[in-house]
Amino acid sequence: MAGFIPGFMIAGMFSSYIIVRCLISPELAPKGDDAYTWRDRMVAISAIAPVIFLILAVLGSIYMGWATPTEAGAVGVVGALFFAALTKSLTWDVFKVSMINSVKTSCMIMLIVMGAAYLSNVFGFLGITRALTTYVIEVGLSPYTLIVILAVLYLILGCLIDGFSMIVMTAPLVLPLIEAAKFDTVWFGIYLVLMIELAQITPPVGFNLFVISGLNNDSLFKIAKAALPFFWLMLLATVLITVFPQIALFLPGIMK
Repeated sequence: MAGFIPGFMIAGMFSSYIIVRCLISPELAPKGDDAYTWRDRMVAISAIAPVIFLILAVLGSIYMGWATPTEAGAVGVVGALFFAALTKSLTWDVFKVSMINSVKTSCMIMLIVMGAAYLSNVFGFLGITRALTTYVIEVGLSPYTLIVILAVLYLILGCLIDGFSMIVMTAPLVLPLIEAAKFDTVWFGIYLVLMIELAQITPPVGFNLFVISGLNNDSLFKIAKAALPFFWLMLLATVLITVFPQIALFLPGIMK
């Protein structure tokens, strides 16, 4: 719920930027010659209805309290298998490839989690986390200075490693600093998500850049250049939720 308003805010910023750019340079979004009837639109909606249903089923089961995030993932898997079978796109080959890729992804994630857990224990035994927290308190860094330092750290890490690794590697070290600076941990969760999303569009290890590059067959540099305005917009959004934390905390506050 804390991400609801920031998410709509960022979507509005992106949409506004695209509209303004297209009004200034109409060639960026030329009008096509194709004409679509309402029947065509309804057929298109029915084609994406399974995706909408899966989103509602997964997120709805979490927000209604029927399932944990892990259990909601299982709900999504069952729903995807059901619709795949319904549309006759579920073959043995497709199922086998999906299972193999799932095992590969799960093993990769668990290895990262194991490494992060080990690193966290090392930090604890060596007293690194406690020493850093004490240092930050003694130096007297202002909360905003700490946030700027963390933002720079995450932007650098985002150029080198993927978002999930950033979370599990830094959370044991950063969270005590955030708590010592009296920041709300729910707010920090949204801040961290924004930092991770920024990492997805910063080369050379920007996951989203690779996806778009693969779809368009354009160079990574060209895609990164096109994504730069959205990078600055997300930085602006990060500044806004830092200066006005109630953007993220309003909805969770009224739900208590």
